[in-house]
Amino acid sequence: MQILSSILFIALSAVGFGFFFLNAKKIYRNIRLGQAVDRTDRQADRWKNMLLVAFGQKKMFARPVPALLHLAIYGAFMITQIELIEIFIDGIFGTHRIFKEPLGGFYTFIISLIEIVSVGALAATIVFLSRRNLIKLPRLNMKELLGWPKKDANLILIMELVLVICIFTMNGTDEVLYNMGKSHFEGQGSFNFTISRFLGPAVFGSLNEGTLHILERIGWWGHFTMVLAFLNYLYYSKHLHILLAFPNTYFANLNPMGQFDNLQAVTNEVKLMMDPNADPFAAAVPEENAAPAKFGASDVQDLNWVQLLNAYSCTECGRCTSSCPANITGKKLSPRLIMMKTRDRLEEVGRNIDENKGTFVDDGKTLLNDYITPEELWACTSCNACVEECPIEISPLSIIMDMRRFLVMEQSAAPMELNTMMTNIENNGAPWQYSQMDRLNWKDEN
Repeated sequence: MQILSSILFIALSAVGFGFFFLNAKKIYRNIRLGQAVDRTDRQADRWKNMLLVAFGQKKMFARPVPALLHLAIYGAFMITQIELIEIFIDGIFGTHRIFKEPLGGFYTFIISLIEIVSVGALAATIVFLSRRNLIKLPRLNMKELLGWPKKDANLILIMELVLVICIFTMNGTDEVLYNMGKSHFEGQGSFNFTISRFLGPAVFGSLNEGTLHILERIGWWGHFTMVLAFLNYLYYSKHLHILLAFPNTYFANLNPMGQFDNLQAVTNEVKLMMDPNADPFAAAVPEENAAPAKFGASDVQDLNWVQLLNAYSCTECGRCTSSCPANITGKKLSPRLIMMKTRDRLEEVGRNIDENKGTFVDDGKTLLNDYITPEELWACTSCNACVEECPIEISPLSIIMDMRRFLVMEQSAAPMELNTMMTNIENNGAPWQYSQMDRLNWKDEN
């Protein structure tokens, strides 16, 4: 029976991890559809940023209450991996709590700590469910979250509840069995875990040995299968940030927020125009069959790979949108929705590639217009509030700016006010309808 259990465990592990790696490969492929951008500079600063923002959750504490609740779940997620390692070894070799004997009292301490943080995670999960469904916190109940996004958030919280219940079912029944001297662990004796030594007898103390063994196995298998289910569900969920927050913060833009990047092709042309000694014919001759250079972005393939990583990393928490002055004043723009639509389009492009054996076939759609409208883009004030608020340093603004560039430089589709300003700058050297010389007339008034 134990051999069959080990075979089943190994087969389940192979299938679960196999599907996860297949999906992870698709995500990596989709991210690499983006344009190249160099984020290998300032490596010390990048490691520091990742440690502070992703591991340390530095930016979360701008809002202390949800930050503490999130920290409880985050801490439980990190530390329960120790118990998961033990379950994995036990499942393969048919052992039971293999770390108990060699670690002794330290093992009791570790599992007790896991139980304590799990209670905190249980409480935080209940509060998060209440915030979404009972209190109906505005930023978590906006129109853009209706349907699947709201179900996704609730489903992942329910999975966390089930996982914690499985942990205490496994530990609680084990505690009662040890006290009865009926455990299938060779060395009898109580664990005295901080929570289970009270919870076990209180909840499971009246049950017979057979029922206790069944419940202990349900808790044990439930813990592992829930982890595998959660791991594979991440591909379809906003909770990819659990894994992608770390590379996302490492590859984040470390330049000052107000510093925008210039298009190199345009910069080269301007330098050429302003250099009286430059040879206007010195520019490299383009290849005969080369595609013409494209300014800005109209679809996901025109964005850089860090922006696509941002889209997959978005937690849909809505801090960006709740701080956006355009959204607050009733305009159509929602930075969160910009990231959600970018991810949706990227997924659609990925499915297109899969269906056409590795090649993208034009489907007549683009991120611009079919997913994100010019009205949304021009509502942005470029204030960087969304970037400042994001807990994992996602930049919706960079996507907005690249798509604006496409509208202006490829389609000449800027709003009338902006076209007027650019015409004035071109003709008068100033955004106003009079020349630079006229601007100096005030000096002669006295």
